[in-house]
Amino acid sequence: MKMIARLKPLMAGLAVAAYATRERWLASIHGDEDAVQAKASPAKAESTAQNKKLLLSDAAIANLGLVAKPIQPATYWKTIQVPGMVVDRPGQSDRSVISPVSGVVTEMNHLPGDTVRSGDLLFKIRLLSESLHQTQSDLFKASQDIELAKATAKRLAAARGAIPEARVIEVDNQITRLTVAVKAYELELANRGLTPDQIEAVTQGDFVSEVSIVVPELPAATALLPTLDVTQTSAEQTTPPVFEVQECKAELGQQVQAGQTLCLLANHRNLAIEGRAFRDETLLLERSVEAGWPVDVDFQENAEADWPPIEQAFHIRYIANTIDPVERTFGFRIPLDNEARVVNQPNGMQMLWRFRPGQRVRVLVRVEKLDDVFVLPDDAVTREMAEAFVFTQNVNTFERRPVRIVAQDREHTVVANDGSLLPGMFVVQNAAAQLNRMTKSQADSGLPE
Repeated sequence: MKMIARLKPLMAGLAVAAYATRERWLASIHGDEDAVQAKASPAKAESTAQNKKLLLSDAAIANLGLVAKPIQPATYWKTIQVPGMVVDRPGQSDRSVISPVSGVVTEMNHLPGDTVRSGDLLFKIRLLSESLHQTQSDLFKASQDIELAKATAKRLAAARGAIPEARVIEVDNQITRLTVAVKAYELELANRGLTPDQIEAVTQGDFVSEVSIVVPELPAATALLPTLDVTQTSAEQTTPPVFEVQECKAELGQQVQAGQTLCLLANHRNLAIEGRAFRDETLLLERSVEAGWPVDVDFQENAEADWPPIEQAFHIRYIANTIDPVERTFGFRIPLDNEARVVNQPNGMQMLWRFRPGQRVRVLVRVEKLDDVFVLPDDAVTREMAEAFVFTQNVNTFERRPVRIVAQDREHTVVANDGSLLPGMFVVQNAAAQLNRMTKSQADSGLPE
């Protein structure tokens, strides 16, 4: 009992000392446990490293649809995105057909949507203009008077010595005046739409009661462009359709006046892209024009349309010097050469244009050039907090590598060439986020990588 009584103060002292040093010996115990766990599961300890590897079977790679390509340094342009729209090019894309005379529409040969060539008949108009009828009468009368005057001059020439010379001069002057009048009448009838054959018929007394309105000639600037890409035979390609009836403004039996619009014809071979930018973007556009940098245009085309790649370079041709007071934007224009296909139908041909007025586009204006960088698809890079990763492929092994992003747009992610990736490496171009989830899941499960 005495021994126990003596040990009680000693035990109490040890307990107090143990409580005072509890932080040291608890940390030591936990540290030993972590060391034991690290020795027991070295694969899990290594999973904290940034470069994680993932082994997939051929079937898994096919199921994920993974595509890997070797990467090479390239040049990338930083851009600003400006909204735009495809518009007609004034004087080349469309034109109005007007009535040269007053009359009644008696024939309509084409409706909106029809494809026509230069010289095709559009309308026939029965004349109601009294002035036009009077001009034809005056032309016929003047033509007959010339014939009579010429016959008189011939008789006077035969009897020149028996009649005064003044009489001969008077007849010659009359022929001159009538000839001038005939030319004036012919010019007026030509301006009203009469052909040379019709005018010649009027001089013989065959008056015109109807005027034919035909498709005009294609503007020279459009006619000199390359042949359209149409799906026709070689014989049909020699005379490709040039106009489409876009709108009819006159109806059958309607009375029209001289100068009234009958229809609108369209040829969308020459178009333009009109962009709208804000005032603070003026400097960027002006610098692009001064440096001669082309712009990129995203037409948002459907891949199933199967059009050939666009080869033309787009340059800003015009920047407006005024700002819209409502939208607070200014416009700029870019020329656009269109392409078309022709579809043969039982009732005629239809021209299908690749780009159409009113189509929305995105204009990407270049602002800064980045050299020696890796340009990857957006789906090839995955983010995790502030980190960004890509996956390289070596046969069936995929390794996660950290990268530094220097630029990004809607379709691409630009990665710095700082040694994290090497030229020639096979980098997975898609499904990076899914591969990252699989890698983390494998690491959390404690399975060997």
